[in-house]
Amino acid sequence: MTGSAAGASGITGSDPDARWLALLMHAAFFLLLGASLTRFLMRHPGEARTPWIIALSITLAVLYLLGPVLGSRPTPRRLTWLGGLVVVWMVLVVLAPSFAWCAVPLFYTGLRILPPRAALALVALLTVFVVAAQLRLADGFDPNLVLAPPAVAAVATAVFVHMQRQAVRQRELAARQRELIDDLLRTRRELAATERREGTLAERQRLSMEIHDTLAQGLSSQQMLLQAADRTWSADPDAARRHVRTATGIAERNLAEARRFVHDLAPADLAEGGGLEAALHALAARESAQAEGALTVRCHVEGTPHAPLPDRVQSALLRIAQGALANVREHSGASAAGLTLTHLGDRVVLDIGDNGRGFTAEPEGVRGARTVRGHGLPAMRARVRQLGGTLTIESAPGEGTVLSAEVPLTTTEDPT
Repeated sequence: MTGSAAGASGITGSDPDARWLALLMHAAFFLLLGASLTRFLMRHPGEARTPWIIALSITLAVLYLLGPVLGSRPTPRRLTWLGGLVVVWMVLVVLAPSFAWCAVPLFYTGLRILPPRAALALVALLTVFVVAAQLRLADGFDPNLVLAPPAVAAVATAVFVHMQRQAVRQRELAARQRELIDDLLRTRRELAATERREGTLAERQRLSMEIHDTLAQGLSSQQMLLQAADRTWSADPDAARRHVRTATGIAERNLAEARRFVHDLAPADLAEGGGLEAALHALAARESAQAEGALTVRCHVEGTPHAPLPDRVQSALLRIAQGALANVREHSGASAAGLTLTHLGDRVVLDIGDNGRGFTAEPEGVRGARTVRGHGLPAMRARVRQLGGTLTIESAPGEGTVLSAEVPLTTTEDPT
């Protein structure tokens, strides 16, 4: 069966308009059959062929009623039924030409069931019988009776074929729309999954930076102090106790940070009130106290902010200061360091400088073979980048280091 035949066989099952047309054709068939039988009985009462006409009319009606039971596909039973229907109609037309107009519903039935070429052949055959019947009923030759039936058959065929093609196009369009909707839903699910993965990775990175800048640095300081206490426990018990007390203070700060992580991951210094300036002063005092004279950290603030800094900016700058001072304490050998917070209206700048041994600064993204632990600087860069800012490092061997974090205040949202 060809694609067109498949479309024709399923047209009434999927197209509401086609179903209404099928019902109309069924009603028209029985109306025309009844009208033809009534006309014959009125015009030819008591003739010998009357019982045959009545019997054939009943047979034709019963056969037509069996059509929907057999389905709409061109199965062998369905084709046999159609052949019997057409043969009975032809016999009726031969015996009584007035039954010729029952051909119009039969046109529709043949076009709906048969493949295109077989359907057109059936329509042509039925049209020939209609023309012959009309000429038998006429008193003489009438050109209109010869031309009108083919014209009606052509119009009926064209209308049905057009409806069939429209139904096929609508089904194809509906199928494409369903595919597009499925693709859209699948794309949205994939995008949502990708966003969740990216969000998870970003959250992991943020947590790693938070832990590095707080708990990890504090644990490192505790380790150094406890090791120093162990070395001096016998020779200088007082110094060892001072180291232990300092390590205890760091442990308390780390405990506060850990609890803050559980609460909302905000820096404990900021949660205590006073804003970023107070938190930086407290950080400088704490670092100086923990160093016990080995390192002095001073904090200086320049300018006045036009409005309170966003929480994310305050948190990021405080974490950068904590990480930078941890690097100064562990790696620089500096005796003095400074924190400078500068408010410039549309941006804020935090500078962390020291007088330590310095190093050869490398461009961003380039990591030397000796940087094994180097998580601090990438974390700082990531924090500043998330705020739309920049991080610069100026350093040289023997000349100390200055780290500068500049954050704009007009674009502080994470660009990702």
